[in-house]
Amino acid sequence: MSPAQARAVRFDEYGDRDVLHVTEVPIPRPAAGEVLVEVRAAGINPGEAAIRSGAMHERFPATFPSGQGSDLAGVVTELGAGVTDFALGNEVLGFSWQRSSQATHVVVPVSQLISKPDALSWEVAGSLYVVGCTAWAAVEAVAPKPGETVAVSAAAGGVGTVVVQLLAVRGAHVLGIASPANADWLTAHGATPVPYGDQLAGALGAAAPGGIDAFIDLFGPEYVQLAVELGISRDRIETIISFQKAQELGTRSAGSADASTREVLTEMADLVASGRIEIPIAATYPLDGVRDAFAELEKRHTRGKIVLIP
Repeated sequence: MSPAQARAVRFDEYGDRDVLHVTEVPIPRPAAGEVLVEVRAAGINPGEAAIRSGAMHERFPATFPSGQGSDLAGVVTELGAGVTDFALGNEVLGFSWQRSSQATHVVVPVSQLISKPDALSWEVAGSLYVVGCTAWAAVEAVAPKPGETVAVSAAAGGVGTVVVQLLAVRGAHVLGIASPANADWLTAHGATPVPYGDQLAGALGAAAPGGIDAFIDLFGPEYVQLAVELGISRDRIETIISFQKAQELGTRSAGSADASTREVLTEMADLVASGRIEIPIAATYPLDGVRDAFAELEKRHTRGKIVLIP
């Protein structure tokens, strides 16, 4: 890579993982109110795979050539005009709305960055935004009260691990729907594990004889349907993924965009830095391993986050 060049993940058409490639691009220059960040870690997320495949074209169309990625953490290396929030060399974490974080360098508005707490590793800091703010929005959508019972599908996934812990922090009784392999982790983090499968409705009933107050779906429309069939009030059923089903049934569908503020990101970073919430790191890959990283992610059996290290 030449001194004036950055490296970035790109795709030039919709498709499978093989459309992803890493290419040299000019290092971007920050405009007023922006900073240039040398990226140290960038988490990957299922929504990026859906966008890249074209499955989200109606909701989030791509413009080609397209970059990829929202999550990031790194070091400020250049300041745009008028920036006083950060200085050169500051360690930051945050998000890009330009699908650009999976790169060695990215320009970000200061309103989308916070200072990285010293207690956070680069891997955790670089994968906090999407899972942290999505979890916050999902939990807020069902408004749990201390002592209430909340069921969570895909409870051991990237967002699920954070939702489970955030619910526990807020005093809810959590039913974590996941494979039996994740039972010990869920129990250790304040949840009652419930294995998914054909007998799920009965298993949920047995785990919560007093009833379920709210349901957070992180996997697919079948869980939104199940929540309705269980008699849960539709205004307390939330999904971050099944938008069409939510519209059909009149349930909630809050996501990271509903919680993309410095205040929420700071709250979540502080919870992680203090040890009250853990962000499990399932695997790290170099930038050139982006296809392999998404191959692992798309198995949908990963506990925690997969992170690119540029």
